[in-house]
Amino acid sequence: MLSRFVDEIPLVKFFITGRPEPRIRSGFRLESLQSHTDVFKLHDVERSSVDGDLRLFFGTQLANIAQNRSDWNLLEDWPSPSDLDILCEKAAGLFIYASTVIKFVASKDHQPTERLTDIISLPQSTIEEGRSGIDQLYTEVLEQAFLNIRADDGKFYSHFRSVVGAVLLVFNPLSVAAFSDLLGTSHVSTTLCSLHSLIIIPASESDPTPVHVLHKSFPDFLTDPERCTNQQFLIVPSIHHREILLSCLKVMKARLKRNICQLDGCVPLSQVEDLDIRKNTYIGETLEYACQFWTKHLARTTSSRDNIDEIHQEINQFFTTYLLFWVEVLSLTGHLDVGVYAINDIEEWHMVVSLYKVFESAYIYNYSGRSPLQVDQ
Repeated sequence: MLSRFVDEIPLVKFFITGRPEPRIRSGFRLESLQSHTDVFKLHDVERSSVDGDLRLFFGTQLANIAQNRSDWNLLEDWPSPSDLDILCEKAAGLFIYASTVIKFVASKDHQPTERLTDIISLPQSTIEEGRSGIDQLYTEVLEQAFLNIRADDGKFYSHFRSVVGAVLLVFNPLSVAAFSDLLGTSHVSTTLCSLHSLIIIPASESDPTPVHVLHKSFPDFLTDPERCTNQQFLIVPSIHHREILLSCLKVMKARLKRNICQLDGCVPLSQVEDLDIRKNTYIGETLEYACQFWTKHLARTTSSRDNIDEIHQEINQFFTTYLLFWVEVLSLTGHLDVGVYAINDIEEWHMVVSLYKVFESAYIYNYSGRSPLQVDQ
């Protein structure tokens, strides 16, 4: 209706708020509305300004809770300034989180001080907030986003988990183009387009802005089987770390080569005036990420027999052929120190794998009845 009559309505402004769901976003892309519409994204507001609003909201609402509880004596300095600091930090600019916390603390069946302590005593956890409403919101958003997808469409949900799992588990946020490149798929934008209310996604695939989640509670929700009860959406970190690891190794084996930036002779890097241009051209975001973080994903993979054999073979091939080329890229991108920690990650992984194989062999040998050897020995 707005698109049809907006030119006939003088001196009136409409203020419309909501989550950036597909129907809303596509509606305001109508040609008749675009020239009349200003889009204001709350996550782009200066964080200090949002924290000021959140602090005022938390302080006012908690004070109201204290004053309205006849069964509880009002404590002085409650909530404390440090309590408000932690709440603002955990909210990370998200008012739906703040609203959920207030509902949690306001429970008439619990002491407000105890409920607030449950929240602030675990600054890295979002379990209590999830139980109080955040998880229900995430479930609703996901189910509505994919309402038209059949529950038995295994291919779609497998792709969803691969893409969203990568977004949640990468150690440094990547652009849409880099995710597409790393995962070897052109459907990243399509998969994410219905998740604008949960994930900050650039307007176009050519935009270099990194993709990242709006709030930590979302990855906490998707990776916890007790919170995300719909198996279609559940992300199992060890599985997707393995997928990202193999993707990183594939990218490196396809692109690493001697003198990748085509430098002249043994010139010091400080004297290469166009080094940044050369790095963007010949290395790029995807290869740089793969070289820097592949062993971090290795350290978080599972230790099943099939995984061990495949990964062990891939690593052997990598070190046989591409070791020096990998070190060269780390040097060019200023991450040479990463190589030291990477070797430690690989050694630790091999140690875990070796122990796993020893225990597995001991169990099989003992199970055969030929030896009294116990697994814990």
